[in-house]
Amino acid sequence: MTLSRGEVALFTGVLVLLGAGWGMTQPLTKIAVSTGYKHFGLIFWQLAIGAALMAAICALRGTKLPRGRAQIGICLMVALIGTMIPNTTSYQAAVHLPAGILSILLSMVPMWAFPIALLMGLDLFSWRRFIGLALGLCGVLLIAAPGASALDLSVFWVLVALVAGICYGLEGNLVAKFGTAGMDPFQVLYGASLMGAVIMLPVALLSTQWIPAAELLTREGQALMLASVIHVVVYAGYVWMVGRAGSVFAVQVSYLVTGFGVLWAKLILDEAYSTGIWAALALMFAGMYLVQPRPKAALASA
Repeated sequence: MTLSRGEVALFTGVLVLLGAGWGMTQPLTKIAVSTGYKHFGLIFWQLAIGAALMAAICALRGTKLPRGRAQIGICLMVALIGTMIPNTTSYQAAVHLPAGILSILLSMVPMWAFPIALLMGLDLFSWRRFIGLALGLCGVLLIAAPGASALDLSVFWVLVALVAGICYGLEGNLVAKFGTAGMDPFQVLYGASLMGAVIMLPVALLSTQWIPAAELLTREGQALMLASVIHVVVYAGYVWMVGRAGSVFAVQVSYLVTGFGVLWAKLILDEAYSTGIWAALALMFAGMYLVQPRPKAALASA
């Protein structure tokens, strides 16, 4: 896809806004869990808010939610692997790890996607991308190795935080392999959010992790609502970007999400990092560069 200079400037500006928005969700998550709110209650409200916003977006676009068996299966898969499982681990890890570290670990998504694609027969082996995966894993070791980062981080919670990236890498490959049963990305996110909220409601209630609606007005509740709104708005912007600038251009947002995540953690939470953490971030950026998708990569795989 060939872009004019004006289009490149426009799309680059939008890309920066998307990265800044997505990057802010990690510090907001840290705030949301700071006073004891548990993961199941947080996940329910995140899904419920997302479902309400996606319902409005689909209504404005004049699209309805299909209810066939195939569509329900896709939405259930996205709800489980794209939100419920990764967010269960992310919210728990956020209690024990700095927000900037969470952002750096989340940058492993494109690196995890590569070996998963190989196992599913969706991609061919590439030494370039293999080296990118190896660099990313070296970055994880710099963060998790005792004494390496000067933060004395728990290896267990670093591993728990990595689960989210693995889930997102798996989700992208499953969508690439099986498609979305005729639904556009907005319908998929709407259906997944709605289905996930219905599943998580009794889970949150029975697990005694329910968060009353009145609690959404607290600082922690407002952080959760803002993160949920940002996610939906940025997701819609990302889909728009892919459709107009191509998946290879749009996927560059992964650098910005990580960079802005670290920056927002510094500005909002006053987090500070050692030389080892900055070295890990550099390795992650190098790894992301090497595992970038091919120019003809499909939208679903992006």
